[in-house]
Amino acid sequence: MLTNIPINLMTLLLIVILVGSVIQGGLKGASGSARQLFMLVLEGIVTLVTLVVSWKWMQWSSPHVGAWLISRQIKIPSTDLNWYQQMYYTFITAARDFSLMRSAILFLVSYAILKNILLWLVYLGINRWGAFRKQSHSNGRNWTSTAIGCAIGSLTGVGRSLMMIALFFIVASLYPHTSFTNYIQDSNLYQKGAKEIIQPFTGQFISKQLPVFTRAVETEFNNILQRKYEVLDANVPDNIAEAAKTVTAKAATDEAKAKALYQWIGTRITYDWDKANQYEQKRIWKEQTPEDTFTSKTGVCIDYARLYAVMARAAHLDVKIVTGLGYDGKGGYGSHAWNEVYLGQKQQWVPLDSTWLSSGGDWFNPPKFYETHIKDNA
Repeated sequence: MLTNIPINLMTLLLIVILVGSVIQGGLKGASGSARQLFMLVLEGIVTLVTLVVSWKWMQWSSPHVGAWLISRQIKIPSTDLNWYQQMYYTFITAARDFSLMRSAILFLVSYAILKNILLWLVYLGINRWGAFRKQSHSNGRNWTSTAIGCAIGSLTGVGRSLMMIALFFIVASLYPHTSFTNYIQDSNLYQKGAKEIIQPFTGQFISKQLPVFTRAVETEFNNILQRKYEVLDANVPDNIAEAAKTVTAKAATDEAKAKALYQWIGTRITYDWDKANQYEQKRIWKEQTPEDTFTSKTGVCIDYARLYAVMARAAHLDVKIVTGLGYDGKGGYGSHAWNEVYLGQKQQWVPLDSTWLSSGGDWFNPPKFYETHIKDNA
């Protein structure tokens, strides 16, 4: 445990960075240290400029790129797709439909390209004008140069330490209730830098806005995983489509169709405990398609959910695969997957869990469904 270590490692890390920079400065001397400090400050300025420009570019370009992708009318083919086609349709439709993902890609790409171009131009200018060229000294470095180098190195160390504090400040803001965050905040040096420099400089963005933004990104990431299953299962085999039509033949409403499929899958598919144990104990995962589940009549929760989604789409229902945690009946929660289906007549999404139907109870939109099911990043 970190708490059993006598000295706080965060404090030790900051001290090592500072002392190491001082020693490095002394070894490089005055001119070498000045060059290093100058380049550190210069790179910081270039980084800030690049962040601002990339952010502005992302804000302007994201709606235009989204509109262009929508105009292309890209549809996931209802045929067998190879790995590259699956990746392409997952990426391109996610970039079209999920604005945060699209914006993040545009921001990161523009940031990487622009920063490298600006740094290249800066270095080219410095070299062309002969700035900070090394001077030859026949007598070697004197003590004055070493002392000045140490002083400049201390400034460089302060800059590096603040960058490290800023990084951990972001981590602490995103995960405020973890033991690691509590350990970081036990460091007096971290507290001084975070409270007196980083927090006043960033205002409320990191401590308040960034966690909200990050949770939105995590939610959108789960939507992208949902899209992956839509791409993988876009091709509905004829036997599954026929079964879905037969099961829902007498159903007059979306709710009746959804319930009929829920009952059919929940009573015909047997839970594969061997597959579950292989994954939980040995981390060996046996991937199977909805057709595999339909044929073998066995599977785990994600297999139930994928088969339900395929059959629901074949019955012209809008459906989602939802991942998260399910109550294990012993006071804890474990990884789980279920579905949400859209009922057109009621104009609402309702949850259902065909995996749990076989264990008893009615898990088609019960009043307290989400007391036993926790969505990822809900």
